[in-house]
Amino acid sequence: MMQCYRTLLMLTLLLLTAACTSINSHQYGNGQMGNLVLVEPLPANMRSQMALARYNQILGQVELNDSQRADLLYQRGTLYDSVGLSGLAQFDFSMALKLKPDMAEAYNYLGIQHTQNREFIRAYESFDATLEIDPDHDYAYLNRGIALYYGGRPELAIDDLHQYHKKDEQDPYRVLWTFIAESEVDYEQARRNLADSRAQLPQENWATQLVDLYLGNISERKLLSGLLVGVENQRELANRLCEAYFYLGKYHVARGETAVASNYFKLSLSTNVFEFVEHRYARLELELIREDVLAGPRR
Repeated sequence: MMQCYRTLLMLTLLLLTAACTSINSHQYGNGQMGNLVLVEPLPANMRSQMALARYNQILGQVELNDSQRADLLYQRGTLYDSVGLSGLAQFDFSMALKLKPDMAEAYNYLGIQHTQNREFIRAYESFDATLEIDPDHDYAYLNRGIALYYGGRPELAIDDLHQYHKKDEQDPYRVLWTFIAESEVDYEQARRNLADSRAQLPQENWATQLVDLYLGNISERKLLSGLLVGVENQRELANRLCEAYFYLGKYHVARGETAVASNYFKLSLSTNVFEFVEHRYARLELELIREDVLAGPRR
C-alpha cells in the first residue's frame, strides 16, 4: 500500500511539473521572462503630498503677481506630474503659460502630455515653442523626437534624436532612442549605427547592457539576471526596472512578440516611476499593441 501511495505521489508531482512547464512556455515563449526581478511599486511620495498642500495654500491665500503665480503653478504642475496626476499637471502648466508665456519648461511638459494623449500636432507646437525660447533645451529635442516617432514621422524624429545624442554620446538611452527611430527607416543601417555608437559607451553603466541586447551580444536571460547588480535601495531598483522593462518591451515589439512585449510594458508601469520617459510611453505602447491586434500590424 505504501509503495502504491509513493508511486501515485510521484506521478502527481511529475504531472504538476509538466503542467507548470507547459503554462510557462505557452505564456512566455520558451522560458522568456523566466527570471524576472519584481519591485514593490513606489508609494506616493509624502514630501510631494505635503508640498502640494503648501502650494495649494499659497496659491489660494497669498497675493501674488503674475510672474510669481506662474512660477508656483509650474512648480505645482511638476509635482502633480511626478505623482501621476497628469490632468492636474496639464491644467497648471497651461495656466502658468497664460501668465508667463516665455516658460520653456512648461511648454516642454505640455508637449510630453500631448504626446502621451496622441495629440501630436499640439505636441510639435509645444516643443517648437520650447526650442524657440531656449534653443539649447536638450530634452526638448528628445521629446520632440519621440513625438515625431510615435506620430509616424521617423525621418524627422531621427534629426532631433541625433541632435540629442550628440550632446552626450556616452549615454546608452540616447543611443537606444536614436536606434529605435532609425530602425523604422532603415533597419540594417540602424544596426550598423548602433554598433558604432556602442564603442563610445562606458561598460560600467548598466544600461549599456540594453544596447548589447539589441545588438545580440548578450542574451535576455543574462540581462535579467544582472538587474540587481549595484542596486542599493528600492528607489534605485524601481527606476532601473522601469527603464529595463520598457526597452525589453520595445525589443520584443520589433521581433513581433507582442504578448511578451505587453507583459514587459505592464511591468514598467507597475513601478510607479511616473516621471520617467519609459513609464510615460509604456501605456502608449500598450495602446498601439491592442490596436495592432485588432487591425493587423501597422508599424
